[in-house]
Amino acid sequence: MSGKEQQYIQEAFDTNWVVPLGPNVNGFEEDLKTFCGGENEVVALCSGTAAVHLGLLACGVGPGDEVIVQTFTFCASSHPITYLGAKPVFVDSEKDSWNIDPDLMEEAIKDRITKTGKKPKAIVPVALYGMPYKIDRIMEIADRYGIPVVEDAAEGFGSRYCGKVLGTFGKFGVLSFNGNKMITTSGGGALLCKEPEMKQTIMWYATQAREAYPYYQHEAIGYNYRLSNICAGIGRGQMTVVDDHIAHHKHVYKLYCQLFKDVDGIEVHGNPTPESDSNFWLNTITIDPSLHIKGEENAYHDTVKGAVGGAAGVVHASSTPHTDCEPNNNVEALRVILDAAGIEARPLWKPMHKQPVYKDAAAYVNGVSESLFKVGMCLPSGPYVSDDDVKYIVETIKDSIIR
Repeated sequence: MSGKEQQYIQEAFDTNWVVPLGPNVNGFEEDLKTFCGGENEVVALCSGTAAVHLGLLACGVGPGDEVIVQTFTFCASSHPITYLGAKPVFVDSEKDSWNIDPDLMEEAIKDRITKTGKKPKAIVPVALYGMPYKIDRIMEIADRYGIPVVEDAAEGFGSRYCGKVLGTFGKFGVLSFNGNKMITTSGGGALLCKEPEMKQTIMWYATQAREAYPYYQHEAIGYNYRLSNICAGIGRGQMTVVDDHIAHHKHVYKLYCQLFKDVDGIEVHGNPTPESDSNFWLNTITIDPSLHIKGEENAYHDTVKGAVGGAAGVVHASSTPHTDCEPNNNVEALRVILDAAGIEARPLWKPMHKQPVYKDAAAYVNGVSESLFKVGMCLPSGPYVSDDDVKYIVETIKDSIIR
């Protein structure tokens, strides 16, 4: 923890602001507003998931509604839709950005109108691993049909499209400051919105929807979603180094590209267009199915015994090592080798339309997300990943390949 973070946290204790409001919360929101260009209001919240939830709520999403959401994403993009009693409509990705395919999205809109008699209530594109979505096309289509856009830029903090920060194009923008994000407040998020009045509405919902009486009066259901003043202090300190963090992630991306350039069968995912400027939150590779890895004949031999994905010791044991949609054997074999070498690597996000919990959801697919899930892997990319770490990771991968 830096001196700045410690300073803001100590001030919170010294002034007894150890609550979900206070000077650090206000200061963090102003820092975020400035970083995002100064045109959007910011509400600091306890998580990015809470931001998705409140953004959809403010779009009027409710029971029986449908919301279009990118299928190639983490569950936090889609679960809040179900919190509101609505139904996700999953749309697949395009090959170059890995993000929502605008043409397929429009097909889904038209088909839902035909089948249900009403248009989807909102659209949720996702900046997968920090890569910008084609927001100009998405907004053009959304505006034509009068559908609000909630940008899930949780992984894309600091990523830009046409020079503009993600999260500032749509009606709402979602940011995340979870422990693994570009900056962290240990846990936290924020919702960007256009108008000061909307900021007040979001803050009202985020503080249990309390009415202005000298006692607790509630006329709507609210949520305990505000960020604490302590966590916001960490965020204020992190904002002093955010540009350094983004620069480092981009440097790590370039180093991966350089070290993998002579490895046939492995490609590093990069910006697909001149308009895209990714923060490279997580650097990702694809591994050709023809590239064989030591031990791949034993891939999926055993079920996972412990917690995965930062689950802090919580695991719901699996009964079989296989599902109907999983990474190829060479990807799983490489993950096991890297894990044994002390390197945390993971498959890409499993598409939401292939998750058992969403087996009945409408989905408009083209095969892109499923094919990428089979061959893709995320590599260490954070601010403490050194050049030597990257070289060790790449050398370990090279040594695992059967020549």
